[in-house]
Amino acid sequence: MFSDLKDKRIIITGSTSGIGLAAAKFLALSGAVVTLTSYRHHENIENTIREIESLGGRAQFYKVDFANASACQDFVNQFVSEYGGIDVLVNNVGGLVDRKQLEDIDAEFFDDVAYLNMRSALDMVRLCLPYLKESASQHDWSASVISVGSIAAYSGGGPGASLYAASKAWLHTVNRSWAKNYAKDKIRFNIIAPGTVDTAFHADKDDADKARMSKGIPMGRLGTAEEMAPTFGYLASHMMSGYVTGQILHINGGQYMS
Repeated sequence: MFSDLKDKRIIITGSTSGIGLAAAKFLALSGAVVTLTSYRHHENIENTIREIESLGGRAQFYKVDFANASACQDFVNQFVSEYGGIDVLVNNVGGLVDRKQLEDIDAEFFDDVAYLNMRSALDMVRLCLPYLKESASQHDWSASVISVGSIAAYSGGGPGASLYAASKAWLHTVNRSWAKNYAKDKIRFNIIAPGTVDTAFHADKDDADKARMSKGIPMGRLGTAEEMAPTFGYLASHMMSGYVTGQILHINGGQYMS
């Protein structure tokens, strides 16, 4: 796979299922050290760790509430204490929280969506930044920050998802600022923007709903988490994308064109 990712220390937020877990497994194929993180404990997490180790990587589970700044700080401190630094950060954690139309959005709901999708990424970048700088300065390597955006940032999102869409648009925009500011430190910032992917995010949809959504996608189907995963390897690897920063990579079966 990507030979320069062997033993690289990669934090992935929200990585016990869906796109985050698929990314962790793919990165493990290159021998990376990856995190499995969630706000709740998972009974079968030891099986997942063994699977990642069988792929050639290393993994450890951390229970972290990424909407809590203190919890993020404690997590980063623990990770660095155990592994000595950070080479790649993947901001994957995020979600709708709930579907609410404008009339039903109050300050508490706004804060919940903003903290989960915006503040979590900002806090993690801020906390990991010193270690990413150190990684890049000590090696012939550019550190990498990969954040998961969404096609919703352009479309405005589905029913009741306006705040989610806006939070992803914020992430797309702030990524460009970070890319400009920290290029001198050899830290690359890029976005992966999935289209409609058949994960728990769309668990509220039945087969008829998914078939209807598929009609708006040129490739005629929803994507899978496994189809998103290789792009994380590409953007994490200096060998493959060392001159790529400030970009948004759309993975959506042509949905962005529709």
